[in-house]
Amino acid sequence: MTARRSADLLNALALVAPGSPLRDGLDRILLAGMGALIVVADGPEVLNICSGGFLLDAAYSPQRLSELAKMDGAIILAPDASRIARANVHLVPNPNVPTSETGTRHRTAERVARSISVPVISVSQRMNVISVYAAGEKHEIEPVPRVINRANQAVQTLERYKARLDEVSVALSALEIEDLVTLRDVVSVLQRNEMVARIAEEIEGYIIELGEDGRLVRLQLEELMGGIGDDRRLVVRDYFSEAGDWELNDALRSLEELSNDQLLDLRRVAATLHAGVGVPDLDQQMSPRGYRLLSRIPRLPVPVVEAIVERFGALQKILRATIDDLDDVEGVGSTRARAIKDGLSRLAEASILDRYT
Repeated sequence: MTARRSADLLNALALVAPGSPLRDGLDRILLAGMGALIVVADGPEVLNICSGGFLLDAAYSPQRLSELAKMDGAIILAPDASRIARANVHLVPNPNVPTSETGTRHRTAERVARSISVPVISVSQRMNVISVYAAGEKHEIEPVPRVINRANQAVQTLERYKARLDEVSVALSALEIEDLVTLRDVVSVLQRNEMVARIAEEIEGYIIELGEDGRLVRLQLEELMGGIGDDRRLVVRDYFSEAGDWELNDALRSLEELSNDQLLDLRRVAATLHAGVGVPDLDQQMSPRGYRLLSRIPRLPVPVVEAIVERFGALQKILRATIDDLDDVEGVGSTRARAIKDGLSRLAEASILDRYT
């Protein structure tokens, strides 16, 4: 898994994705063998570092951008790249802002992006490369075939991880029915779920970078990721210990903030649930509340699921409840109570069958 990209960088990459007007203009600059420095923002913070040049305030077009790139100065665009605000501008960013670049144009681009937090695009005349700077990050635009190849490799990896996630998820369901769940079983599902989510996030970045060329990859991603996020939330809700100011969203956020290396440590993942005191014991017994299994019963509204869990408190009590017991829960009713009882029975049979066959 690669390092996560910031939302600001992804938004900047969307502006220069294949098929966008701005990408068309950048390609024209490259084909003409020219360079360019483009700031995609025209607010007061940008104007404060501008010197010279001239005001345009003209509608954007790829042809105009490539013509203006013939001049040495920077080009200032509106935040959505729909208009060209200024051209032939000399940018004077804070010289104390650190930069790892060596060329004048790239050093200026990185300093501007770091100092005023706006996306900046640098087109290298000598190296024939487009670089995007945003939120302290740099990304070099790669040829579309290379990005598609990386996206396809990531999709294949996602398929393998998703298959493993399905296996441990089915195993957890069977263990929940038999009341044999350990912390290790729960953490294994959360670990795989988070890994799958991060690979999907990486693929989403490729899709944004591909623009109109990423349609097929997006369809594959949507098919593979159906319900993954909901299942992760339900697992955490079933097992996390709500104590003091530690709530469900805190546990989910703590899981998301783990580094890729930390995610490989089951005890670090277990710590996000606040299960037990001190170093987590991966072999300790766990009892689910029942959110995850109840959510698999068709046409069972979330408020009803919450009412059932609040009434019984644990999955084993829900499984042992009679139709009359379920009927007593507000919002259930006799018909729904019978459907819940039948649905839980079918889930129990299917889970155990899948585990032992």
